Amino acid sequence: MLQLLTTIPALIGFVSACFASEAGIKEMSVPQTGRDLSVTVWYPAAVGGKPTIVGDNKVFKGAAASIDAPVVPGRHPLVLLSHGSGSRVQAMSWLATELAKAGFVVAGPNHPGTTSGFSTPAETPKLWQRTADLSAVIDALARDPAWSSVIDADRIGIVGFSLGGASAMELSGARANLEAYARYCDSYKKWDCAWFVSGVGYVNDEKITVDKVDLRRIDQARFEQSNLDQRIKTAVLADPGLAQAYDPDSLKDIAIPMHFINLGEGEGIPLAVISDGLAKLTSKGTYATVAGATHFSFLPECKDGAAELLKSFGEFDPICSDEAGRPRGELHAELIGLVKDALVRDLMASGQ
Repeated sequence: MLQLLTTIPALIGFVSACFASEAGIKEMSVPQTGRDLSVTVWYPAAVGGKPTIVGDNKVFKGAAASIDAPVVPGRHPLVLLSHGSGSRVQAMSWLATELAKAGFVVAGPNHPGTTSGFSTPAETPKLWQRTADLSAVIDALARDPAWSSVIDADRIGIVGFSLGGASAMELSGARANLEAYARYCDSYKKWDCAWFVSGVGYVNDEKITVDKVDLRRIDQARFEQSNLDQRIKTAVLADPGLAQAYDPDSLKDIAIPMHFINLGEGEGIPLAVISDGLAKLTSKGTYATVAGATHFSFLPECKDGAAELLKSFGEFDPICSDEAGRPRGELHAELIGLVKDALVRDLMASGQ
């Protein structure tokens, strides 16, 4: 008890100092065989650099950061980000900037084949590619002298949303079962399962016609392989995909904390991502729900007129409508609290 009481003030002081930081940002390229990655890195920064707004476009509001601002001295925990299907890592900037201000270096790639403007049903189930992307980001930062002196390689976590949540689960040790996933899509005709048979994809920002995906023809060995990266010490999983496909024994074997968050409550949570049962299977699992949220609440705040603009492009309205009535900014504040609390507890406390 005495050790705990003496550690808490030091931790509070450390975290408080980091909360006073600005959010810096840098872009980098990580070479992959046939799959070069565009990676965004947010970090705790001192005053300086060139102000910018990350993730701002005609539909979504961005978040403020400073390009090439000086890094706050010291070694900081690293948090990987994995975006959802058809999105971009910049769309998580509302979260990344707050984590950077709290003292984390935050890095995420745009996953080729499942990124906005370049997303197809055939690429979506290939989680082994996404997990390789994320491990490659760790490798690249560890090799780069500018980052290796800033990052504490013993304190690495991951935050994933939707398909990014599935990627984070697999990087943490979860393994998926192909036949279980195919059976689920035999009867469930929404969300991911609807995407596989939609016949629609996006390449070079253009909508194209593609073949429907037969899940049973996916490379089973690769789909079911272990993608564990033992450098990951904690994971936060917001509406993680493939919720019906994980091998229970693989979840029981995961030794790190796994923090599951569902957006919404009860029957409002899609079968595709419901996670209370997953949390119970993991040895250090926690589970939380965010009342008044929908799956799309994890996307950035929408600008005025964005819903109408999306409709003109043939996109569906829920992207910019919070059906339960809570403002998205309010939901983001709650989510930031849940994510930040978990990461501070698991990564910063261990660094004292």
